Amino acid sequence: MIAEELINHMIPPLKTTDDADKAIVWMEEFRCNHMPVVEKGQLLGFISEEIILESNDIGKNLAAFPLVGKDCFVHQHAHFYDILKIAGNNKLQIVAVVNDDQQYEGVITVQDMMISFAQTASVQMTGSILVLSMDLIDYSLAEISRYVEENNAKVISSNMIEDPMDQGKIKLTLKINQTDLKRIVATLERFNYRVIGRYQEAPQEADDKDKIDMLLRYLEI
Repeated sequence: MIAEELINHMIPPLKTTDDADKAIVWMEEFRCNHMPVVEKGQLLGFISEEIILESNDIGKNLAAFPLVGKDCFVHQHAHFYDILKIAGNNKLQIVAVVNDDQQYEGVITVQDMMISFAQTASVQMTGSILVLSMDLIDYSLAEISRYVEENNAKVISSNMIEDPMDQGKIKLTLKINQTDLKRIVATLERFNYRVIGRYQEAPQEADDKDKIDMLLRYLEI
């Protein structure tokens, strides 16, 4: 998935000549914590309800407010992971998209990205989630995949993050196309891999909340 495929064309940009009251109304209408402010095709930044309320004057034009997220944008061919990185770095739930001429094309919301990600094969395929902890220097997806495949299973996807509680260590989250993880866990532990979490897929009749919880565990969000 790339940025231009994820643009939410329902969310319009605001202009500096729009007043703060309009911005608040649009935030409520489009259910966004921030709205983009664009002038002559250039992204100036994002306005939030918090910024507006701090000024205690909703009649002012947006040109009078300090904007945030001036660098919270990606180019139209940016990959899904790059978009998430920009959103995380700026601590915003919305990212702007610009073309090769730096002209504003639209915005992507983190919620829309999660919905799109949830439709991918790696999430939709039947399986379970396994979380490992290890030193970064010991990380080898090829080796881990081999141990998984020895148990007649496959790694559908993987996600690695630094362990915030232990410098030099990582948490590796694996989606495996098998619901019974006992033999796989036993094999990995036999080769000194530390398993810190396992999440068997819920039954088919599980409600939407269960599915969302499983997705968030997979993404470590």
